[in-house]
Amino acid sequence: MAWQNGIQRTATTMLREPLVHFLIAGLAVFAFSAWRGEPADPASRTITITEAQVTRLAAGWQAAWRRPPTPPEMDALIADAVKEEIYYREALRLGLDADDPVIRRRLRAKMEYLAVAAAENAVPTDAELRAWVARNPARYASDARISFDQIYLGQGGGAAATRQQLRAGADWRSLAAPLSLPQTMDQAERGTIARDFGEPFAAALTTLPVGDWQGPVASGFGLHLVRVRAVLPGTAPPLAEVRQAAENDWRAATRAAREARAYRTLAEAYRVTIDRP
Repeated sequence: MAWQNGIQRTATTMLREPLVHFLIAGLAVFAFSAWRGEPADPASRTITITEAQVTRLAAGWQAAWRRPPTPPEMDALIADAVKEEIYYREALRLGLDADDPVIRRRLRAKMEYLAVAAAENAVPTDAELRAWVARNPARYASDARISFDQIYLGQGGGAAATRQQLRAGADWRSLAAPLSLPQTMDQAERGTIARDFGEPFAAALTTLPVGDWQGPVASGFGLHLVRVRAVLPGTAPPLAEVRQAAENDWRAATRAAREARAYRTLAEAYRVTIDRP
């Protein structure tokens, strides 16, 4: 019974993954096409160019040339579609898709695209968003105040050399490249920082540890080393007011982990054996 429970848990986990939903949807489309009588077997000698395909060909032409195709041009598009289908089926019939590294890479790229699309389109629950906002309060509180120092490095960087000078005891104020913005700000509102340095810079300040020089951190002017001295997160806004921003941030921050989890879910369905020389 233990193995049955294990299979059931694996199946339940797979059904929760967005990537698996994409694959199931693809199989459903395949089954629906077969039910409608459209040939799904590449060995079939019947080629049907449907009305929907003709419409797509015409739409593609119009998007490229800013006008609908003429009747001869439409005939040429259809003839090319038939030619492509014939060559595709003959290539499959000859087994040209087997052990071809280029085709394998393209198929992998398509599967990875599905995984990325699934990760990017994932919708967090309200509980996940509330937890995310609670872990990053200063990022969404409109009245958040931050005290920090910044060393402007310019466009080219130089963070490593500047760090060495800081460790050697150099005055940090003397290490900055010229910039018409203050090197230090006390209890500055997050909105003010975003206006002066750019939103990505202000967002980064809310995630940095307090007390040590960090970076480089990018602003609208270039790169900076930043030392956050204090963060007063202020009043957390209602989730409804920051839902879109929080959802975008959550999706970006958790994308890699969700892609990896989707791959692990698929990999668990395979038994891999490796014969090493």
